[in-house]
Amino acid sequence: MAGDSGALTLTTADGVALEAEWATLPPSASGPLAVVVLAHPHPAHGGDMRSLVTSELFRALPGRGVATLRFNFRGVGASGGHHEGGMAERADVAAAVAAAAGAAPDVPLVLSGWSFGADVSLAVVDPAVDGWFAVAPPLRILPGDAYLAADDPRPKVLAVPEHDEFNPPERCAPKVASWTNTTLEVVTGADHFLVGRTGHLVDQLVAFVHGLAGSDASSDATAG
Repeated sequence: MAGDSGALTLTTADGVALEAEWATLPPSASGPLAVVVLAHPHPAHGGDMRSLVTSELFRALPGRGVATLRFNFRGVGASGGHHEGGMAERADVAAAVAAAAGAAPDVPLVLSGWSFGADVSLAVVDPAVDGWFAVAPPLRILPGDAYLAADDPRPKVLAVPEHDEFNPPERCAPKVASWTNTTLEVVTGADHFLVGRTGHLVDQLVAFVHGLAGSDASSDATAG
């Protein structure tokens, strides 16, 4: 995957074509430590794959040894279809996971999303996923029983801004207290939009990736 950056088109199981983009390692790199799939915030509020947090992770992760795939949900940008509230968008995440896993089959795959993208990602338990890194998940976009990652044994990190307007740590913690293998990490000094705190977020995600790369978690993962 080194040096193989650029645009691509994904096709979902229900036939929707999605705009996507790779950010891979420089040509001099031997190969990625991991691959991360990024899901963007709510389309109804202007969210797309170039929104702040998504863009900052997409820009910064390759320099830390992590290949990255971002995409536009259905109905956003050059993607086909139309916005469907989150449930149908699970197929969009699944298509991105399949593309990432096919391109980098021998390294851990982390499914990450911000806000709406975090919630949808936590509803996808594809067997190719080694862990979830959910940024500022509202945990209210989908029906409660849709968050299938909650009972999955694979590791999950919820990076929750200290001053999140929608689901701050003190509100999020009891919601996920019963979730399996889940860590809530507070992003101090940040609100939901994480302005000025994306570097800290990158550090948290890279630390999570290093933990996966140094473990045999993927061999124990279940489809869920």
